[in-house]
Amino acid sequence: MKLPFVLARRFVAGETLDKTLPVVDRLLADGLFVTLDLLGEHVDDRQAAEAYTHDYVDLVQRLAHRRGGGDANISIKLSMIGQVIDHDFCVANLKRLLTVARQTHTFVRLDMEDGDLTQSTINILEEVHPDFGNYVGVVLQAYLKRTERDVERMCELKARVRLCKGAYREPPELAHQDMVTIREQFRQYMRMLLLHARYPGIATHDDELINATKAFATEAAIDPNDFEFQMLYGIRAETQRNLVAEGYNMRVYVPYGTQWLPYFSRRLRERKENVGFLVKNLLRK
Repeated sequence: MKLPFVLARRFVAGETLDKTLPVVDRLLADGLFVTLDLLGEHVDDRQAAEAYTHDYVDLVQRLAHRRGGGDANISIKLSMIGQVIDHDFCVANLKRLLTVARQTHTFVRLDMEDGDLTQSTINILEEVHPDFGNYVGVVLQAYLKRTERDVERMCELKARVRLCKGAYREPPELAHQDMVTIREQFRQYMRMLLLHARYPGIATHDDELINATKAFATEAAIDPNDFEFQMLYGIRAETQRNLVAEGYNMRVYVPYGTQWLPYFSRRLRERKENVGFLVKNLLRK
């Protein structure tokens, strides 16, 4: 059964790029930065992976002509371009995309998926970073027990990292399960990235973590232009604009596409407190 898109419209900008680009225009006009995220994951067919690579290349080219003076880039899932098929095939597709990204001065974020793909994603980032370091970065998830060493490695590379709490169900041997511990890990990695990485993205809707980031940046005399906050489209829009008014860089992740159901469902099921959180944010500004 195909569910109606109206269910996800709060959190997904559109089912097509043409319907999504006006949303991008409005966000950029409000002084926000934007990352476009074509939804989909775990493609196991080479022809489909090549088609998604083509879609990503087209997205970069169209975005470059559309964004004007605004800051708009893209996020991709490596599993859509061959990661679960063959390493070399995926890297070749990614390099094809990054070559166009470099030509158009467009940054590409490698999204992080479930724990089975974490090491592969890090390996691919390290493989392409020497040639495309200004145009590629990665996501790290604070709840994973391995993340401290990944943060240290990304700081060594001066790679651009998006830090988030974590979006997938992982077993206790791989990931912290309680929010108190996850918040503490997030704060630790946030401090490491602000001090030692290049232009990190602090991705959270959590006031406790937003305030902790502000306080540490002030204490450590870190310029607000040396990092950015990031939030998801459809959550706390007024807070996003307030952060811009306070002088912080604020990026909105804007998902789109027909494969929206896994993304929408994940927002609801990743942890029990997120159901209440998302319901509450339907009314929260």
